[in-house]
Amino acid sequence: MGSHPQFWAYAALVSVCFFWGTTYLGIRMALEAFPPMTLVAVRFLISGGLMLLGARLLRIPLPRGRELRQTAWNGVIILGVGNSCLTIAELWIPSGLAALIITISPFWMLGLDAVLPPRVRLYGPTLFGMFVGLAGAALLVGPGALDGGFSSNIVKGFLLLQFGCFSWSFGSLVQRRQPTTVHPIVSGGVQQFAAGLAFLPIALLRGGEIHWNQTQGLWAILYLIVFGSIVGYSSYIYVLEHLPVAVLSIYNYVNPVVAVALGWLFYREPFGLREAAAMLIIFTGVAMVKRAEARRPAETAA
Repeated sequence: MGSHPQFWAYAALVSVCFFWGTTYLGIRMALEAFPPMTLVAVRFLISGGLMLLGARLLRIPLPRGRELRQTAWNGVIILGVGNSCLTIAELWIPSGLAALIITISPFWMLGLDAVLPPRVRLYGPTLFGMFVGLAGAALLVGPGALDGGFSSNIVKGFLLLQFGCFSWSFGSLVQRRQPTTVHPIVSGGVQQFAAGLAFLPIALLRGGEIHWNQTQGLWAILYLIVFGSIVGYSSYIYVLEHLPVAVLSIYNYVNPVVAVALGWLFYREPFGLREAAAMLIIFTGVAMVKRAEARRPAETAA
């Protein structure tokens, strides 16, 4: 099996599907020991610092000047804001539910791509797929909104995660439009370190007590640093370079399933028929969008 030319690429894909799915539970566990902003700052300062140290030891060139500033800013927008929203939202809603809500993030990417120049017009079948996916999200969040209104935790978590998805998608599109001369993993190290550095003052100002006696939380942040940030992100970059994007997109479906299963196993997070139906509808909508975009007429994509 190891002799297959794409063996390591598919092994990396398995790594992305599993490890990124476990980060939702990892964040919930780490919150038992760390305040949200402290968790974000410490996680990315250490993971980014280790990645940059490794690049330095291997004599891989780092970005300089304007490219360094742009890469760092993208890290703050994508990783800093995006993961801060997720971390705070997990104080209000179960980790598995957060993973399911984030599944609709490709819709933000498509919507922003239609607004930011050069604009890519939305395709009719794509819009229909987005409608289906959002209907699943409504089924997932709606009962909580009806019970508690806009002040309910599930609504607050949903809205905060949408802002995080917007920030992640906006930063990703800006990054994709910028030329780069360095290895993607080095860019990832710069982004992570910049995100941690940017949120360190917020963590210090917000204060909050670190519970050093919560060993489970301490192990969780170590897990997030090693497997969520360093291994997971490096695997993602490797897959991006060696496999088609359509194959890579499998992780969008596997991550929520892993997150839901682990949330139920460790915390008995609720997952009933309504949540299962909502998940299937969201997955269907996302799949329809991906299929529509793959079959989009050339004149519509121009």
